[in-house]
Amino acid sequence: MPLLSQIELLHELEPVVATELERHLSVAREWMPHEYVPWSKGRDFAGILDGDAWDPEQSRMDAVGQTAMVVNLLTEDNLPSYHREIHTAFGSDGAWGTWIGQWTAEEGRHAMAIRDYLVVTRAVDPDALERERMVHMRTGFNSAYELDVFHSVAYVSFQELATRISHRNTGKHTSDPLCEQLLARIALDENLHMIFYRNLLIATLERSPDQTMAAITDVVRAFEMPGSTIEGFTRRALSIAMAGIYDLRIHHDEILVPVLRACDIWNVQGLSADGEKSRDELAELMADIDKRATLFDEKRAAINARRAARAE
Repeated sequence: MPLLSQIELLHELEPVVATELERHLSVAREWMPHEYVPWSKGRDFAGILDGDAWDPEQSRMDAVGQTAMVVNLLTEDNLPSYHREIHTAFGSDGAWGTWIGQWTAEEGRHAMAIRDYLVVTRAVDPDALERERMVHMRTGFNSAYELDVFHSVAYVSFQELATRISHRNTGKHTSDPLCEQLLARIALDENLHMIFYRNLLIATLERSPDQTMAAITDVVRAFEMPGSTIEGFTRRALSIAMAGIYDLRIHHDEILVPVLRACDIWNVQGLSADGEKSRDELAELMADIDKRATLFDEKRAAINARRAARAE
């Protein structure tokens, strides 16, 4: 198949975007962020209202839960950067522009609801949270890949699913029914967004298999969550992984594998020699990630066993 330019691909995908947008709007359900926040639990903070200062003892979440919630929130906070990225890649014309507006509006609810929940329940230090938000948003987010349609569609297909899993598992870890209910609702948004982008990725693969296969391989090779620019992200990500909220095994089994399976990636036809090479590289990457995930699982089990033994 001949290679497609960005403009040609955007034009060819326009009807797909329109169809997927219509499908999305038919299944998406309106929800109100304020209904998921236990406002009756709130009270004034120290400051101009002369309320009670925040104290760590006020939080009912363990340290890992607090870490995961803050990482999830700061990730959602950077929506302006994500909007800029997809606007640059996809443009604002026709169905593309309508989708970007819809996606941005839906995503905007997430940081709003999570922050209100954390502040009202005094789960985390609100001053520290605000300072981190300022730093993180000043840093912004820049894609590690080319800002083209191929890489952008591939990245968001994996990323939206990863975000869904992260929210769901964080909610479960907190053991707080209200928090779990909120994050489950946010995860539902993320799942619908993933389906939109995944279907778009399948359509992109059908129209230009070589270019799309190369982009998918690039993304799997260097995938990073959009929150990776958060200060201290590596340390925090390790804590989250040790708790089993989001680790390499989850990344392999619950994010990469399902998206690749939906694309029927190992049976794609019409690849040139370059496309086959990309697919071979992808297979090697998947095997390596699987191997590293197993090693991490074994190390974590050993660490937990030693901790348990010391506690006896």
